[in-house]
Amino acid sequence: AKAIGLVLPNLDGRLSGDSIRVPVPVGSIVELNTTVARDVTREDVLAAYRAAAEGPLVGILEYSDDALVSSDITGNPASAIFDSALTRVDGRHIKVVAWYDNEWGFS
Repeated sequence: AKAIGLVLPNLDGRLSGDSIRVPVPVGSIVELNTTVARDVTREDVLAAYRAAAEGPLVGILEYSDDALVSSDITGNPASAIFDSALTRVDGRHIKVVAWYDNEWGFS
């Protein structure tokens, strides 16, 4: 998340996140925490990610309602598989989680 400010200066200091390399041959998770300008609901966030996955980011972002494990994403070419079940919202604070195959997907 620190590098995002170098690419998108308007987001500098506004995001925090972690990427977790799990102890399996492939498969990782990225967790993004952010604060937005106004209160939102979990449904708002899920709808926005679903719209992005089905629209401008089709083939790059995949949306999933399934309970995912690392073996589910092995060989998936999407840059990120959004895990809707792990989304948390508290007013303006949002946490989203996405999976990716660190040996296969391209981002």
